[in-house]
Amino acid sequence: MANVLVCVKRVPDVAGEVLLTPDAQAIDARFVGFTVSAHENCAVELAVRIATATGGTATVLTLGPEPAVEQLRAALAVGCTAAVRIDADPVGHGPVDVVREIAAVVGAHAAEGRTHDLVLLGNDAADTGDFQVGVRLAYALGRPVVNGVRTVEVDGGVATARGDGPNGVETFAVPLPAVVTVLEGGVEPRYPSVVGRMKAKKVPIETVAPRHEPEGPGRVRLTLPPAQPSTVEVLGAGPDTAPAVVDLLQRLGVAR
Repeated sequence: MANVLVCVKRVPDVAGEVLLTPDAQAIDARFVGFTVSAHENCAVELAVRIATATGGTATVLTLGPEPAVEQLRAALAVGCTAAVRIDADPVGHGPVDVVREIAAVVGAHAAEGRTHDLVLLGNDAADTGDFQVGVRLAYALGRPVVNGVRTVEVDGGVATARGDGPNGVETFAVPLPAVVTVLEGGVEPRYPSVVGRMKAKKVPIETVAPRHEPEGPGRVRLTLPPAQPSTVEVLGAGPDTAPAVVDLLQRLGVAR
């Protein structure tokens, strides 16, 4: 039996132009919705699969404000069995702060007899691009860690993680308890059913207060990459444009 804790973060659901807040510390989410990153959706899917295959539990955790309950219930709707929300502002919490709070929850649960054999996280945050939490959390908990894998399976007391390496697929076997960060693409996240959503509404959300004063992210500012230039080539108008179209297709390698 493997009990899994999967950590997610409420991030802006940005499909078009990305805007920053005036202080350049976060993505401006006033005009968009919220979601979790694709990496974390895959981590949730793996957590549910592992818990189901081993007869364990899958607990989803987030650090965020009260509206982040929406993301927790989305994970509950696809198979997670419990949820924890650390009631704090993620903008004011850097990776070190987040790790302290997650580790505190893991420790508190262990003291109550609710151990988490495996902690899964997304490889990085979709909004701030922090890659540090997984490694720092493993260090804080004194556990082995594997970063950037596509799939994870548990057999007995060993977690087997597979990911892409420079020479093909790499396989890592680590003893439990362990920490693993997940990249998207290894599994297909499931969509919540109507029944799943209804059940998720009834699951109580464990809410805990932060146990440490945050040091802050230490971030100077976020920057946006320069916009990619785009050009338009007018080929002409009417039937006389046909030769120009053929010439363009030949240049693109579409036609000979």
